[in-house]
Amino acid sequence: MKLIISFLFLVSTVTYSQQILPERQRAEVVDNILKDRFDNLLPELMDDTGFDMWILISREYNEDPVLKTMLPATWLNARRRTILVFYRNKEQNTIEKLAVARYNFGENIISAWDKEQQPDQWKRLVEIIEERQPKSIGLNYSDNFNICDGIVKTDYEAFMENLPKDYYSKVRSAEKLAISWIETRTETEMIIYNQLVDITHDIIAEAFSEKVITPGITTTTDVEWWMRDKITALGLETWFHPTVDVQRTAEELGNHLYAFSNRPENMVILPGDLVHCDIGITYLRLNTDCQELAYVLKPNETEPPKFLQEALQDGNRVQDIFTSNFETGKTGNQILKESLEQGREEGYRPAIYTHPLGTYGHSSGTTLGMWDAQNGVPVNGDYPLHENTVYAIELNTTVNIPEWKRDIRIMLEEAGFWGKDGFRYVNGRQTKLLTIPRIKSHQGN
Repeated sequence: MKLIISFLFLVSTVTYSQQILPERQRAEVVDNILKDRFDNLLPELMDDTGFDMWILISREYNEDPVLKTMLPATWLNARRRTILVFYRNKEQNTIEKLAVARYNFGENIISAWDKEQQPDQWKRLVEIIEERQPKSIGLNYSDNFNICDGIVKTDYEAFMENLPKDYYSKVRSAEKLAISWIETRTETEMIIYNQLVDITHDIIAEAFSEKVITPGITTTTDVEWWMRDKITALGLETWFHPTVDVQRTAEELGNHLYAFSNRPENMVILPGDLVHCDIGITYLRLNTDCQELAYVLKPNETEPPKFLQEALQDGNRVQDIFTSNFETGKTGNQILKESLEQGREEGYRPAIYTHPLGTYGHSSGTTLGMWDAQNGVPVNGDYPLHENTVYAIELNTTVNIPEWKRDIRIMLEEAGFWGKDGFRYVNGRQTKLLTIPRIKSHQGN
């Protein structure tokens, strides 16, 4: 079996519609995006959230998740103890970007610490604070948003011990600023995002084809590892291991965990199966998260059964109901409640568990349900929807299939963008089942 899968991988010939850049060009793109975000986006975010100073503190290999998104392209980790200080002077419309570190933080943030003049790093940080007299100082701690809780106990205590007591009242959680930095996408990033999702769709299309799957031989686990190998061969990364599962006439419908952790491994894919995958890639510091479906044709079939095609249309309708309820300022819980109620009124059995997507796969921002929290998500679900944000539109609807004498679950996930002009899918969505093998026309008797 391993030899067969290796051979299939080698002879794979699907042409990918997007060019994947070599590392040097990727670095240039990443640093240019960071410069734009620091110079143009960050001042706006600091004004909106009411901070004129934001301090991020990390040590090598123990990075604050927010600071990690700011690393220069050639830095894979922070160095020693790295302290970043952003100071916003709204009246003069300036933004200072300083590193209290032994090195420049790439080309975007200059070093503001000469150890020979001031041996103590903490004292140098205090000098910078006192020179600028900030009205509010943001630190990355948060009870509920994990990505925004990056300052460790040791660094927090050292910072407060060295900070003059006059500034204690100015220190507060930078939670909203950190979320905004993580969730907000720039115009350039959205151009790139389209390419990321396109590549992800190409990987799925190749995986769910006769080039990879031989019905009766290939297993779900084979396809999962093919996807993982393909991502690596393309020079990309993934933020989670791909999953593949099947639904068929003889199987009971499991709970929501079935597709994620409880599914049996090494299930042989057979004609008549409805095959489902969940896959995401990481490229240019952005992440994708897609779930699509394919049908394995039986002998003499030229298309999927009509009842499965209609089931997919039901899933698409639930997507439409959900995204039509998006509105800037609404909370995730509001949108979730309205969408589930509308879906049920129209006769569907929906479940919605959509999450922010961007510099992290399960990112910070508006949470719109979880598979085990269909009545709303405390705190994270109360965060309001903002523009220029991306979400993994992840949901399902349960559909009864009389022909199979059972229920199936149509599970879909696509990257969607919310902006000033409303909602759009970043690179389209699945509206037709993929077929294994691909449908071909044959001439002759």
